[in-house]
Amino acid sequence: MGTALVYHEDMTATRLLWDDPECEIERPERLTAALDRLRQRGLEQRCLLLSAREASEEELGLVHSPEYVSLVRETQVLGKEELQALSGQFDAICFHPSTFHCARLAAGAGLQLVDAVLTGAVQNGLALVRPPGHHSQRAAANGFCVFNNVAIAAAHAKQKHGLHRILVVDWDVHHGQGIQYLFEDDPSILYFSWHRYEHGRFWPFLRESDADAVGRGQGLGFTVNLPWNQFDPELVLVSAGFDSAIGDPEGQMQATPECFAHLTQLLQVLAGGRVCAVLEGGYHLESLAESVCMTVQTLLGDPAPPLSGSMVPCQSALESIQSARAAQAPHWKSLQLQEERPPPLLPGGPVCKGAASAPSSLLDQPCLCPAPSVRTAVALTAPDITLVLPPDVIQQEGSALREETEAWARPHESLAREEALAALGKLLYLLDGMLDGQVNSGIAATPASAAAATLDVAIRRGLSHGAQRLLCVALGQLDRPPDLAHDGRSLWLNIRGKEAAALSMFHVSTPLPAMTGGFLSCILGLVLPLAYSFQPDLVLVALGPGHGLQGRHAALLAAMLRGLAGGRVLALLEEDSTPQLAGILARVLNGEAPPSLGASSVASPEDVRALMYLRGQLEPQWKMLQCHPHLVA
Repeated sequence: MGTALVYHEDMTATRLLWDDPECEIERPERLTAALDRLRQRGLEQRCLLLSAREASEEELGLVHSPEYVSLVRETQVLGKEELQALSGQFDAICFHPSTFHCARLAAGAGLQLVDAVLTGAVQNGLALVRPPGHHSQRAAANGFCVFNNVAIAAAHAKQKHGLHRILVVDWDVHHGQGIQYLFEDDPSILYFSWHRYEHGRFWPFLRESDADAVGRGQGLGFTVNLPWNQFDPELVLVSAGFDSAIGDPEGQMQATPECFAHLTQLLQVLAGGRVCAVLEGGYHLESLAESVCMTVQTLLGDPAPPLSGSMVPCQSALESIQSARAAQAPHWKSLQLQEERPPPLLPGGPVCKGAASAPSSLLDQPCLCPAPSVRTAVALTAPDITLVLPPDVIQQEGSALREETEAWARPHESLAREEALAALGKLLYLLDGMLDGQVNSGIAATPASAAAATLDVAIRRGLSHGAQRLLCVALGQLDRPPDLAHDGRSLWLNIRGKEAAALSMFHVSTPLPAMTGGFLSCILGLVLPLAYSFQPDLVLVALGPGHGLQGRHAALLAAMLRGLAGGRVLALLEEDSTPQLAGILARVLNGEAPPSLGASSVASPEDVRALMYLRGQLEPQWKMLQCHPHLVA
């Protein structure tokens, strides 16, 4: 359905009228630099452009008091000295005669975006706005924020569209205390924030920014960290601050722009992909512009570029995650099913350090990878299969040369039959297109009797034709090729093994979880940490005999794995299951959101024990497993 970009040039009107070193970084160029970069990259042209409207005073009143709205309205007629005096009554605020107009546009942009998404006009979008909003409170401006744009949008989604579950994700480096205060007793709004805290020594210096602030009254447990798949939201709102990006003078953190692509892609598996991002902070113009481009590119369905750097969590991050888990355990059953005490933190992990004031050389290189000529291709052998596919997904007709196909098939008796050989030829042709950069992702089919042999050939072909690290996620009755080297170039993960076993750090087997909650825990708590630690440049997903997955579960797995290897994912299916799965997997690999799983069940004790056993075995080698992210219920 497309991606909306909401903007209005009038939001560049406000600027600092007096000397104030604290406020000078919130300047009009934040918007123009981001918009210019979107245009240079051809991303603006791919979006549905919406001109922001002003929010009405009635709409502002959804979260703000009439007296406060009136106070901001009166700034339109104040002189410079009066504006400066009024600004001094608030923390980090600089009013301007155009503030009321600009702030109403910023709030209205969020409302327009929510309406466009919830009426089906678009799938998702970004509101490029200033002033930001997440610090403003019912009767107070705060931290450059005048009206709370995301909070107003959330209240509007409830009132106008009748939503009952809204997830607000705040990835700004500063805690959005304004949103937390406004919804801390409301169980229909799940506020999820991660932010720099430094034990209360980082602005806004609030005790209630810590992990043990979990809401109040009926909202207990609804101010939390990392409960993405528990809440089953109907809409995801993002307070999209980019001041944790590398080079930012405020955050002094080291998040590279591609990090925001991965965060966005993870959120797109929720709420049927209905994601509305609203700009908050971000004060290094180059870093801000690149990060905005990454977010929009991902909303448009493009694969996220691979992450750079070490996939080892720092010690303070692990401590923060454990503190949040402990604070939330009384409110979420899934956290109570895990071990009674958290695992000991392994010594020797890196320490989180702030970034230098100048951006890293990582920003000197373009983050956006060249787009392949074909985003997704489907290679099927059965001529009578009719699939409803997006217009830019092609049904591949080509096949590898007969002699070459026969040479690869020769060691496998099950590939000798003509139908298996024909399917293998199509797979090899598709895989070569992916390895050559002509195709990004694909789906191939094979007879069930030849599934294991075909997968073996795909692995060997990938490793011999350019893949440096290959991840294979095999579901069903598919054994690891017996002579596949344990040389670190391939990671084999079999889901639906007979028992939980880590035969080596590169050969892991686990039973298929019995319920949806267990399946989500397996993905979040085992598959993704292993995959991100391994950093593959090619992913194979094989659904073999007896894989046991429903279409929506397979779609979620594919969507999650699409965040790896720049989206270079090849799904191998049995021919008998192709009509049921190929269509949905093609759409997901092409960038569409997977179907919602609905409110999921809690993982069974058996599934939890298997998962914890494997984590204990593998944590020393794969440090991302220490993050313990499998929070589902």
